[in-house]
Amino acid sequence: MAQQVPDLSNAIVAQDEMGRPFIIVRDQGKKQRKHGIEATKSHILAARSVASIVKTSLGPRGLDKILISQDGDITITNDGATILTQMDLDNEIAKLLVELSRSQDDEIGDGTTGVVVIAGALLDQALELIEKGIHPIKIANGFDEACKIAVEHLDSIADTISISSESKDTNLLKAAKTSLGSKVVSKAHDHFAQMAVDAVLAVADFERKDVDFELIKMEKKVGGPIEDSSLIRGVLLDKDFSHPQMPKIVKDCKIAILTCPFEPPKPKTKHKLDISTVEEFKVLQEYEQKKFQEMIDLVKASGANVVACQWGFDDEANHLLLANGLNAIRWIGGSELELLAIATNGRIVPRFEDLTADKLGTAGVIRELEFGTTRDRMLVIEDCSNTKAVTCFIRGSNEMIAAEGIRALHDSICVVRNLIRDSRVVYGGGAAELTCSLAVTDAADKQKGIDQYAFRAFAAALDTIPMTLAENSGLDPIETLSALKAKQVNENSSHLGVDCLGKGTNDMKELFVIDPLIGKKQQLLLATQLTRMILKINDVIISGKDEY
Repeated sequence: MAQQVPDLSNAIVAQDEMGRPFIIVRDQGKKQRKHGIEATKSHILAARSVASIVKTSLGPRGLDKILISQDGDITITNDGATILTQMDLDNEIAKLLVELSRSQDDEIGDGTTGVVVIAGALLDQALELIEKGIHPIKIANGFDEACKIAVEHLDSIADTISISSESKDTNLLKAAKTSLGSKVVSKAHDHFAQMAVDAVLAVADFERKDVDFELIKMEKKVGGPIEDSSLIRGVLLDKDFSHPQMPKIVKDCKIAILTCPFEPPKPKTKHKLDISTVEEFKVLQEYEQKKFQEMIDLVKASGANVVACQWGFDDEANHLLLANGLNAIRWIGGSELELLAIATNGRIVPRFEDLTADKLGTAGVIRELEFGTTRDRMLVIEDCSNTKAVTCFIRGSNEMIAAEGIRALHDSICVVRNLIRDSRVVYGGGAAELTCSLAVTDAADKQKGIDQYAFRAFAAALDTIPMTLAENSGLDPIETLSALKAKQVNENSSHLGVDCLGKGTNDMKELFVIDPLIGKKQQLLLATQLTRMILKINDVIISGKDEY
């Protein structure tokens, strides 16, 4: 058998240590290529495997996933975006689904699992049509038209709920509870829902219908039960006062917010200081002390009684601050410093010379909190002059529960924010998807040609959500789906969904299981766009790594 002659077009002539020439032959990289229907099928199978991972975490009875990173860090969650982001995926189509859930998370903040399940179902249905010989672009065009009908139908069935700026607003509380139903914190969901509503209402601008998330800070501390979580109307810093003898409570605070360190000035470039005699060293010491005293005099002259500094300071500066009755906080991160400035209406000052009374932040009280026997301390800055800054303080028995608590509260806050932006809602429990499925099926009969197939496939894909909800809740999926469909058609009611928690009624309006309309529309639009993109790909060329 003749040996294959290597491709010498990329050959490199080299020399060994004795000066003898030899040739390194670089073969063309091991290129892989898939094209046509084979490529489309492999993409759909990759998307199906990703969707099947998150499918079981959909709904109030959805299960959690445990994710272990390469460093051994453990995350326990059922948040679709978190699961997919932390998974190490090689397949390029699987990565597209990760981007899909991330864009849903960035734009809406909730519904990240549902959007991946819908995209996976649409691709599954497309595969069946491709095997029947229908062209992928015709399927994609049909899906786009069906999506338009589904979105229009959602607009027509949406209910507008009344929203007030009261913290006991039952509509907002119930919407927040719906979002928390599937999370680890669901046993304390009343408490968390109230926290979410209070946090959003504290920073919401009802005129512009907008919520500034920069003003809501999340902090966690392991130790207490999850029910001990609370909303602090102010700023919480994971720091303590720089000197242990400083007072633990300061009232009527005037805060100097500094980005300059308590250190003698140094040249910006590299420098070397030669000291040859004791007198020179003493002069340097006196200069440093004089500079420290000047800095403290400038702070006191401005009227400040608390110093918040982005950088550290040495023991001498710390002692002088204590001696002059100034409480100090050091090593505050950039984002925390900005939030402190916003909350106290202070200005961040880069030089001691620029410090004046009008640049100081004001707060009613700063107090130090102690936790358990570990001597962990945190600072709470309350009664700030700008009441719009709040901190959600999450407790948990371990790091994973506290982190999942933050993720759950974030989803809940996003739902409340979405309702303030647009107060129209549709009903959960798969009710919205079912009624859209019925609307698309009706429209299918009016289509000419092959679009009928695409419309029916789109309707079947929407049925996946109620079926998955029923399956995850331990119900018979096909029986539940067919009974609900018949009921929706017979009663002409768009708010009948899967009774996941066994409450004895399918009326989601009565159970007040609601989803913001903008979130549901976004799910359908994003999933359809991604499906179109994947169906349009018919060739994959993977350039392999060159081997010597």
